Amino acid sequence: MDRSLVGWILVTAVCSLNFISTAPASLSLQTSQKRDADSCNPLVIAHRGASGYIPEHTLGAYALAITMGANYVEPDLVMSADGHLIARHDNELSLTTDVALHPEFANRYRKQTVDGLEMSGWFTEDFTLAELKTLRAIERIPDIRPGNARMDGAFDIPTFQEIIDLVRSLEISERRTIGIYPEIKHGTHFQRLGLAMERPVVETFHKNGYVNSSAPVFIQSFEVSNLKELKEITQLRLIQLFSSNPLNQPFDQTVASTGLTYQDMATPDGLKEIATYAHAVGPDKNYIIPRTANDTLGEPTSFVQDAHAAGLEVHPYTFRAENSFLPAEFRSKDLSKEAIGDFSGELKAFIATGIDGLFADQPDVPVRIRDICL
Repeated sequence: MDRSLVGWILVTAVCSLNFISTAPASLSLQTSQKRDADSCNPLVIAHRGASGYIPEHTLGAYALAITMGANYVEPDLVMSADGHLIARHDNELSLTTDVALHPEFANRYRKQTVDGLEMSGWFTEDFTLAELKTLRAIERIPDIRPGNARMDGAFDIPTFQEIIDLVRSLEISERRTIGIYPEIKHGTHFQRLGLAMERPVVETFHKNGYVNSSAPVFIQSFEVSNLKELKEITQLRLIQLFSSNPLNQPFDQTVASTGLTYQDMATPDGLKEIATYAHAVGPDKNYIIPRTANDTLGEPTSFVQDAHAAGLEVHPYTFRAENSFLPAEFRSKDLSKEAIGDFSGELKAFIATGIDGLFADQPDVPVRIRDICL
C-alpha cells in the first residue's frame, strides 16, 4: 500500500475524533507497552476497527485502532458478486453505506432470506467489486455516535487484501506485529450462492505469508461446519463464536437438523468438542458475567474456567463505552444513550475473570487499563 495513502488515512482518522473522556487524548495514541499481536493478556481486538470513533470496517477505523495499540483488527468478511472478499458486518448494505442515495442501484433493492431471517435492502452478492467501490461508508448508529457521522462519506468499502496491505504498512511504522482476526459472515448463505468464502480467506492469508498457528491470525465463525472444514485446509487458528441467545442454533446446524444449540456448546462437554477443531471461543460477554434483572452485572459463571479446562482461550464480545451498552452500575449520571460511562469499570470486572482477549469498539481504553505487557 502506498505510504502516502496510509498517512492520509491516519491524519483523516485522527483529526476527526472526540476521544472518550476517561483519559487525555494523547494517551489514546501512545503507550510504552510492548504489544505485538500475541504478547499481551488480555489481547485487545479492535471490533470492526476503532468503530467507537470512526465508521466501522473502514481503513480509517483499522488504522486508528492500530495506532491506539490494539493487538488485532477485526474485519467481518462477505462476498461480492464477482468473488471478492470485502469488509462489511452484513451483506445488506443500507445500514453502513450510502447505497440508498445511488439512483443507478435503485433496481437492486430486494427481499431475501439470510440465515432464516427475511431481509430487505441491497446485498453485496448483487454487486461487483467495481460497483461496491462507488459506495461510501456511513455510521451504523448515528443516534448513539453522532460524532462518527461526521466521517460519513470519507471512506470506501475495503477489500480483505487492502486491509492486509494496511496492516503490513503500519507494522513498519509501529515497529510491531499486528494481528488480523476476520469473521466469515453468513457462511452457509454464501455457500448456497456458489460464493463460499472459506477457501478464498485461507488462500488470501497463505499467499500473504500467514500459513501456520504461529501467524498473528484468528479466523472466526458462528457456524460449526465451516470451521471444521477450515481445520482440514489450514493450520491458522480458529475461533468458535457463540450467539448472544444461547437457545439459538448455528445456522448450518439448523440446516442439518442436528438440534445443536449454543447452550449445548457452552457446557463442559460442548467446549471439549469445540477444542477438537478450534483454538478459542468467542462468547457474548453475558456467558461470562450475566446481567441481573436490574441490568447490573451478576456473578461470574464457570464459562472461563470450563473453556480453559478444555484447552480453549476465551475472547468475549463486545465491549463499548456508551451508556446504551454498559451495565447499569457503570452508566454515567448523564443518562443519554450516547453519553460515556465508566467503561474501565466494566472492563476490569471482566478481565478479573481470566479472559484471554476481548473485542472493544474503543480499543484505546482496554490497552491502557490491562496489565503491562511482558
